[in-house]
Amino acid sequence: MLTTLTRHCQLILDVARLPVASLCFDTSLNPEDVRETHRNFTRPHPRYKVFGHKQLGVALIDLRRHACPTAYLDSLTGQHGGAGYASKARRRGYRLAEIDRNAHIDEIHDINTSLATRQGRPMDANYREKKLHYDTQCNFRYYGVFNKFGKLMAYSNVGRYGNFAAFSQLMGYRNNDGVMHLMVTDIVALLLLERQAGGGPDYLMYDTFFGAQAGMRHFKTMLGFVPYRARYSLL
Repeated sequence: MLTTLTRHCQLILDVARLPVASLCFDTSLNPEDVRETHRNFTRPHPRYKVFGHKQLGVALIDLRRHACPTAYLDSLTGQHGGAGYASKARRRGYRLAEIDRNAHIDEIHDINTSLATRQGRPMDANYREKKLHYDTQCNFRYYGVFNKFGKLMAYSNVGRYGNFAAFSQLMGYRNNDGVMHLMVTDIVALLLLERQAGGGPDYLMYDTFFGAQAGMRHFKTMLGFVPYRARYSLL
């Protein structure tokens, strides 16, 4: 009983310390998808019912804090920064590009089935089943990282929901080349360039810190993500 009470008190303290981010959903971007995502993010947390499902410890990069891609990369230097890993991938010939997922059906399936488990959990059946066609959402962009031979090594889907964008999928082969670091940093760079042109989001989301394995939390921290308490609104 005392242990449970102590844990709840610690949670309250942790929540109180989190910076708050105001994330606004804009239905004009894609009414059906934006409304469904808003419902998912704000439904009761499976464990802490008084909070929303994606409200506590949301992993965000505040893009307003970085004047340009170079400034963002400069913030990721040092022993625990992701810039060095992204640079290593670039030196080895990896490159990011927007993709049509339907042109890479087999490659995406190979990535999805390359590991039986990820983050300590078995791969979901949706990943093990080969998709024959992917629908394209108008508020999404789809990216892939290719090696120097033109092979797809990683992919991600990034949705724009309002004043923030969010990764809905980010998958790749497991190697030590820094492929995933390159993917994230290059996508952040593109979003920052959009902001310079007057149309980019304020935040980029990568799920949450709470509930993630230690390795995933470290990966997010290396790339500049910070835990926030999200305050959502819907337009």
